Amino acid sequence: MKIGPHELDNALILAPMAGVTDVTFRKLCRRLGAGYTVSEMLTANTQLWNSDKSRLRRIHLDEASPRSVQIVGSDPKQLAYAAKLNADHGADIIDINMGCPAKKVCKVAAGSALLANESLVAEILANVVAAVDVPVTLKIRTGSDPDHRNGVRIAQIAEDSGIQMLAVHGRTRACRFLGEAEYETIRLIKQQVSIPVAANGDITSPQKAKKVLAFTNADAIMLGRAAQGRPWLFREVDHYLKYNNLLDSPPLSEVSAIMLDHLDSLYSLYGKEKGVLIARKHIGWYLDNLVDSHDFKKRVFAATDADSQFDMVKIFMQCEVKNMEKVA
Repeated sequence: MKIGPHELDNALILAPMAGVTDVTFRKLCRRLGAGYTVSEMLTANTQLWNSDKSRLRRIHLDEASPRSVQIVGSDPKQLAYAAKLNADHGADIIDINMGCPAKKVCKVAAGSALLANESLVAEILANVVAAVDVPVTLKIRTGSDPDHRNGVRIAQIAEDSGIQMLAVHGRTRACRFLGEAEYETIRLIKQQVSIPVAANGDITSPQKAKKVLAFTNADAIMLGRAAQGRPWLFREVDHYLKYNNLLDSPPLSEVSAIMLDHLDSLYSLYGKEKGVLIARKHIGWYLDNLVDSHDFKKRVFAATDADSQFDMVKIFMQCEVKNMEKVA
């Protein structure tokens, strides 16, 4: 699959998720099978870029190309300026967020709130595409609410505006993350546009990925929440799509190594004091996917320094590996 001139390693994309897909997680997912990743959303208001949060969300030049930055906002000129600055500083692709259903984003008429205003969507896309020499992509939902699924129309506007790839989450803004994703709208979008389309939403297994691809005829699969605590899902999906058989789950020894490497990267990126707090959710996701660890989670979440947190996870996982070896 290609996005503009960029040939992806495969058609598996890590969805941008605020507070999750920082550079440490993007690199990890690329190493474990993702063909392409997108940054956390970065506000288009460049006056706010001096904050630590915005600084860390901007492009990291040591990432593998293509490097994509997602921007969010509602002012066409502001978005265009933010896109140009990111491209000037090394972004290979600019992604526009029109899919986030969070209240704090929608209340300022950004994210998925934009889907209700097709003329503004067209103006934003035209301005951003004209401002940069790199490909521009777009993330959307299927519409504002189940009675107003205008995803097909938004997709047509996107193609006409020069957007070079479209990612579609199979829920409306009103649905947030409730209920089940629907893929019929994604299927209709793919029938109506010629640009690449990535299907997103509730794709939690290799089998589901293959089923969604077959139903929608999408060009790519975008994985989000299912990869939290399970970044090796990308290689499992990739293997299944290529060979039609399931890859064995990683041994606990490998999972332990992945976890500890991830924690170490988080401490390096955020500093040990903040890194402890950021790491808690990742530890929880890893453990939720592995073992019954309720009591341990309570203890490790109480850790207030990086060394203690790291050592607790290391010792716990060593014990789990030994227990697994005894059973085997």
